[in-house]
Amino acid sequence: MKRSELRAAQARALEYFDKAGIVLTDEEKERIEVADFGLGELEKQGLEILTYVNTERCCAKELVLFPNQACPEHLHPPVDGDPGKEETFRCRWGTVYLYVDGPPSESISVDPPSEYCRVRHEIILRPGDQYTLAPGTRHWFKAGPEGAVVSEFSTRSRDEADIFTDPNIRRMPEIEED
Repeated sequence: MKRSELRAAQARALEYFDKAGIVLTDEEKERIEVADFGLGELEKQGLEILTYVNTERCCAKELVLFPNQACPEHLHPPVDGDPGKEETFRCRWGTVYLYVDGPPSESISVDPPSEYCRVRHEIILRPGDQYTLAPGTRHWFKAGPEGAVVSEFSTRSRDEADIFTDPNIRRMPEIEED
């Protein structure tokens, strides 16, 4: 991803934080991570992330999804004797379609972003709704047509250890100068 694309996505994410009524400091605005997962299709598969805190015991983040943008299927595996990340998603603004391990829903509301998104147990999150994922649960999620803002509360986050179903994904962003 080019630095100019990163800056444009950060500025756009700020618009969504404003819609959700989430106030950020100037320092936080500069730290918004833009993850394109190395796929070069940010509008389709991507995520904008602000991490407030990530300690040995807990983590708190805000996630922005642009309209119809998806976070690809992945899971949080055990690491160094820890069972893996347990996380709670709480929708703050918009609609989020969350898909997790479990009995497949009869039909799902959105198209998966790729052939690698295989779990089909659907949970729909609207403002005020939340859902907690156990460690090791395969999941992917996608915003509705208006986009979404989600607060994530979890045990320690080790994003670099996430296991994605799509072997082409690189979780940590690579930024190129323009």
